[in-house]
Amino acid sequence: MAHIELSGVSKTFGETQALTDLSLDIADGQFFVLLGETGAGKTTTLRLIAGLENPDQGRVLIDGQDVTRWGAAERDVALVLQQYSLYPRYTVRQNLEFPLKSPIRKTSAEEIAARIARVAKTLRIEHLLDRKTDKLSGGEMQRVSIGRAIVRTPKVFLMDEPLSALDAKLRESLRAELKDLQMNLGETFLFVTHDQVEAMSMGDRIGVLNNGVLAQVGTPHEIYTNPINTFVARAVGSPAMNLLAGTAQNGRAVMGGIDLALEGPAAERPLIFGIRPEDLVVEAGAEVDAQVVDVENHGVEKIVTLQSAGQALRATVPVTVKVAKGEAVRFGWNPGKVLMFDPASGRSLRHGG
Repeated sequence: MAHIELSGVSKTFGETQALTDLSLDIADGQFFVLLGETGAGKTTTLRLIAGLENPDQGRVLIDGQDVTRWGAAERDVALVLQQYSLYPRYTVRQNLEFPLKSPIRKTSAEEIAARIARVAKTLRIEHLLDRKTDKLSGGEMQRVSIGRAIVRTPKVFLMDEPLSALDAKLRESLRAELKDLQMNLGETFLFVTHDQVEAMSMGDRIGVLNNGVLAQVGTPHEIYTNPINTFVARAVGSPAMNLLAGTAQNGRAVMGGIDLALEGPAAERPLIFGIRPEDLVVEAGAEVDAQVVDVENHGVEKIVTLQSAGQALRATVPVTVKVAKGEAVRFGWNPGKVLMFDPASGRSLRHGG
């Protein structure tokens, strides 16, 4: 296991600022997910920890030791990529053996066999050991790729979007398997993704990156219920949080033609009001008129897009709620779930906005 720390790390590539003053603390044995859009700096962060890039400023520490200028081999980390990085003409067994046959490691034949047997059982690939990797499915190849990382018992596992090339059903299955694997191994995992569902379902803690700046770090629950700013509010949650510009007046949120109650006192000022789709209520007798412009059926629930006073909102309702496109409805919200953000900075008032 390993404790990973980045302290004031910045990195540029030519004119592009990839990371700016990034400080990050990943606890020993933690499953940490770095979430961000393409170009946010996720892979750069991973490569800096792996020793494949050097920072322009700042330090990288593993177990309290400054490894900033160490090479990749000296850091004893394992990197799992989206592209599988397997030798296609080798069997699964030969691919798993390869990192153990390095002259640096000097692993005995008996120990190699024991490790491969253990890893194959853990990943349920025992029946594939003598098959060439170019004959495997995408999910099988990713299991073997993970196995190559596990077999040499590194200090930390770094995973760069390892599931993004797989189909939706397989991604869902491997998400659960990876989380179980990490818990069973008790090792430190840093998992990079642009998929907020992966982040929320797998991470003990999540770091949200925005254009090379770490916007917020917290548990999935903290990130979801108490986002630090409007960027994080939109980045996590599907459908995304509704964000409506308006003004707090006499304990109410006035957003153009929409007027709804707030919980507790609120200073009279322009604000952006945030409400999750599941905290909107669509029912007869609610406070505000709206028209249904779209209905998506998702099995146990429906996602309803509403138009009210020239503004669009999305509500998640039980499948038993009968709504149809073009229908006039009424809606309200749960005042206790409303978040308020400063319009200029986008920062949540709960976080000093």
